Amino acid sequence: MSRLGNLGHNLYTGRVSYDIVGRRNRWFIISGIVLVISLGTLATRGLNLGIEFKGGAEYSVPVSNPTTDDVTKARTTVETAGTTPSSVTIVGGDTIRVQTPSLTTTESNTVNSALAKEFSVADTDIKVETVGPTWGGEVSKNAARALAVFLILVALFLAIYFEWPMAIAGLVALLHDVLITVGIYALIGFEVTPATVIGFLTILGYSLYDTVVVFDKVRENTAGLTAGSRMTFSEAANLALNQTLARSINTSVVALLPVLSILVVGVVKLGAGTLNDLALALFIGMLVGTYSSIFVATPILAVIKERQPDMMALRKRVENRRKNSGIEDDVLVPVGTAAYVAPAGPRQQRVKKTRSKRSGR
Repeated sequence: MSRLGNLGHNLYTGRVSYDIVGRRNRWFIISGIVLVISLGTLATRGLNLGIEFKGGAEYSVPVSNPTTDDVTKARTTVETAGTTPSSVTIVGGDTIRVQTPSLTTTESNTVNSALAKEFSVADTDIKVETVGPTWGGEVSKNAARALAVFLILVALFLAIYFEWPMAIAGLVALLHDVLITVGIYALIGFEVTPATVIGFLTILGYSLYDTVVVFDKVRENTAGLTAGSRMTFSEAANLALNQTLARSINTSVVALLPVLSILVVGVVKLGAGTLNDLALALFIGMLVGTYSSIFVATPILAVIKERQPDMMALRKRVENRRKNSGIEDDVLVPVGTAAYVAPAGPRQQRVKKTRSKRSGR
């Protein structure tokens, strides 16, 4: 633990630094490959939508201590009754849930009677719920509308609280999280339910929170940066990432552990259910959101800012200063509320001394 604490302190002071922004092309390539796979999977396989979105019928059969054999029996029974089930799962440890496409009243009664006979329960003991395709379509529209409103509000908040480049970078990171998370669902075939949509919106908020923390540190490190010639915007942004890296990792681990516990308990003890759907979406989304807040949002911000005239002029001044003085790297180190540039290390001092001897000074 002390070593981890020392690492966090060294990252904050600049004694240890990982060149995340400088290697941004590497992260962009990784994200690009994953995005291509996600979009390709969505286009070819699509999402495994629950009956809440596509409509259908759901039968909840009470079974004492159901097993995988009971699941197989339920699936075979429904198929024998003339219907192909879309999903058969164990819910809550005492119920088998059978989902089918939309059925007529006669077909529904046939399936209900077959399940009751197979599991030796009364027809009335089986809970039957039907969802029409119109209602499912309305759920999909509301989910898309909620996502659009969320992204617009995020853009306005970032543009007002920070600046428009940060708004663009934040939105790109959020879209990155949504597409990859949805792509993972399509690739593995996880069922998408209303609880999953709630999880998606929740992870967007979590990802935004982490990104805002990093952006706030970037703004602090870059305040008045163009007035000098010590450090480029990318270098100052990279320092901000390193200073918040330990915090981002610690926060993510602390957030993921209880979600993982819910997920494991849900799978082992309770079976599939709303809580399980929510926990799964949160777990996947938090992992992707942590990655994007570190390796996507700030590097994209650096790309945008480095194209601005004042930042391009700053980079030229920094390069000229280092070339003329023989200093290869400066390290921005926070002291209290201010910031100063750490003195050149022994290597830079030797370079300075060598240059002085050559110039006859």
